[in-house]
Amino acid sequence: MKVLGLTGGIGMGKSTAAATLRRLRVPVFDADDAVHRLQAKGGRAVAPIAAAFPGTVTEGAVQREALRRVVFADPAAFARLERIVHPLVRDEERRFLAAARRHGQRLVVLDIPLLYETRAEGRVHKVAVVSAPAAVQRARVLRRRGMTEERFATILARQIPDREKRRRADVVVPTGLSRHHAQRAIRQLVRELRGE
Repeated sequence: MKVLGLTGGIGMGKSTAAATLRRLRVPVFDADDAVHRLQAKGGRAVAPIAAAFPGTVTEGAVQREALRRVVFADPAAFARLERIVHPLVRDEERRFLAAARRHGQRLVVLDIPLLYETRAEGRVHKVAVVSAPAAVQRARVLRRRGMTEERFATILARQIPDREKRRRADVVVPTGLSRHHAQRAIRQLVRELRGE
């Protein structure tokens, strides 16, 4: 079974690329979705987050905005949160891969926003990086509800720069031209990886 790592900075079009892959019937593990599940009511991250960050859990679920306020500008708190969440996400990823192997999948995708930052590239056969010009990225991100210039800058500071991701990637999927152009590149990549 081949494992493709999908990554890219905020606002680069990774969610759209993942949706295209799903339409091509490629199973996709979404690390962000896993984090949401782990922090929801009954999730395995709730108790350790409540212990580490008092006041961020209400009615058995992590209040993401409250947690964000606590860790956003505090690198030590953010690192503490990562030490709680990352091993749990990795466990979810292992379960996903085991299920895909049992079902005889030839190709799966690990959609990991911080793939290089968490050194996950060693767990995949190839890495595809979605990329768009900085002006396109900025416009996309600042349209998001609740996004500010300050928050955008802080997020960018935690991510490896796009130019470095593109340099390290096996495949770069350009998402700044048109959706059709990006989808065509993804279809071609899937054909190659499936050996079609």
